Amino acid sequence: MTIDLAAARTFMATHARILDRRRFLRLLGESGPGELLAALDSYRNGDGGYGWGAEPDLRSPESQPGGALHAFEAFADAAPATTERAAALCDWLGSVSLPDGGLPFAFPVTEPAGCASFWVEADSDSSSLHITAAVTAEAHRVARHDPAVARHPWLSRATEFCLDAIEAQDRPSHALELRYSLGFLDALAEADPGRRTQALALIDRLGAAIPDSGSLHVGGGAEDEMMRPLDFAPVPGRPVRSVVRPAAVAADLERLAGLQQEDGGWPVEWASASPAAALEWRGWITVRAVSILRANSVIG
Repeated sequence: MTIDLAAARTFMATHARILDRRRFLRLLGESGPGELLAALDSYRNGDGGYGWGAEPDLRSPESQPGGALHAFEAFADAAPATTERAAALCDWLGSVSLPDGGLPFAFPVTEPAGCASFWVEADSDSSSLHITAAVTAEAHRVARHDPAVARHPWLSRATEFCLDAIEAQDRPSHALELRYSLGFLDALAEADPGRRTQALALIDRLGAAIPDSGSLHVGGGAEDEMMRPLDFAPVPGRPVRSVVRPAAVAADLERLAGLQQEDGGWPVEWASASPAAALEWRGWITVRAVSILRANSVIG
């Protein structure tokens, strides 16, 4: 099981957006946090949130929860460096959260051109466990090294919302919601020792929805679009890895390594709203694939 890292580097230089090129170089230890954070700034709005295509299928300029997700991802990649931008993003999230502490899947999209319909048509008046769990999980990753994020009241409220929403369900309503709920619980188990027992119990309960294959079809997506073992449990040694069979993880690592294309990048396995978004996703996916394969000791 091998990949061509040099070809991946060439793909990123040729096709990826600057943000993901900086994330890739940071992953390889070839670029500092300052360059990555500078690249992220181009997606930032004056309110402290992020838009402008930070989420490739949501190209509208206004700040969105989807933009916050990708911003926290970059803040986590910049560790151990911190930036006041992270706490400012928490301030924005606190200012736009709904009364129950959750985030809507998206706020009204001001420029729908090039945006996926599920963003444009989202209910902006109801909290979404899917997006709130995704954003909050990434924020907890940042909180590991950034005390300002760890103690921010928005993070506390969002965490409570996610826990209450997960506790109230018999099982997640969608494969993506399951993925992000498990990711949130996995992050919380490490971030909050007082919540660890609760988080582990919920991981076990939600994990029962994952079949032995480790894969679930994504309702409403492409016919062959799946959440796979490494979507649910990408990193070894984490609590969520316990609910995915080792054989399924091993098979998915083989599959992931084998997906590298002739141009050096990894493919998009879902429908994108535009050719530009599809290419931008390929850069993001290539960073993710190399990160997962390194974390699992498939490559050095």
